[in-house]
Amino acid sequence: MSYLQAVVLGIVQGLTEFLPVSSSGHLILVPHVFGWPDQGLAFDAVMHLGTLGALLAYFRRELGAMLTGELSRRLALVLGVATVPGVLAGVLLGKLIETRLRSTLVIAVSTAVWAVVLWVADRRAAEPSRGAGDPLERVGWGQGLVIGCAQALALVPGTSRSGITITAALFGGLDRATAARFSFLLGIPITAGAGGLKLLHLLKGGLPAGDAGPLLAALVAACVSGWFAVWFLVGYLRTHSLVPFAVYRLLLALAIVLVLLRG
Repeated sequence: MSYLQAVVLGIVQGLTEFLPVSSSGHLILVPHVFGWPDQGLAFDAVMHLGTLGALLAYFRRELGAMLTGELSRRLALVLGVATVPGVLAGVLLGKLIETRLRSTLVIAVSTAVWAVVLWVADRRAAEPSRGAGDPLERVGWGQGLVIGCAQALALVPGTSRSGITITAALFGGLDRATAARFSFLLGIPITAGAGGLKLLHLLKGGLPAGDAGPLLAALVAACVSGWFAVWFLVGYLRTHSLVPFAVYRLLLALAIVLVLLRG
């Protein structure tokens, strides 16, 4: 892997992991456009660490406030409960989905279908809360569990973890910005777990010779671009809708199908 390939893929992964547009779809298109080989396990492990770093950096105040009690510890418990469905799905179905559903056609269909659902959910988004305190503290147990169950669907390539959890949050009565913030906080334990497992497999197999430098560059690129994507989306959704992302997903699905047809 060259430094250019590492940085480009790191930026693409960091942006598309958090914007609701399907990172797997982009990681098919970008290498195809440039004629690059498959990134491999080492890249996957590094990307998870990079995006985890972005989440920890952006939400450092919220995480600290949950630890000190400034932000309700109940929120931490809701997030913990909401994490369970995704963990169970990953343990029970992860290998099956990777071997049976990781195809270009599945990614294209999933990207398009969930674009339409995201569009519908956006039309039902609640108005921003005017009450005192952080609106995250008003996320209910039922809402959290529904969003957590939706996160399990993100195992299907093309779904977009942020996209499906934000969609479920909007259907559950949250406003757009709060939906995005809860989605990203919910992503921290899942991203940490997935990254840790991939890193363990990587360490057992050994780091590919000569790839340490490019992989470090990819990690930094993913972390910086991921932080920017989170910062942008949370701010954007305070006053704007998700419709442009739904339209973009439909166009992305079409581009993937054209790539598939051209072989």
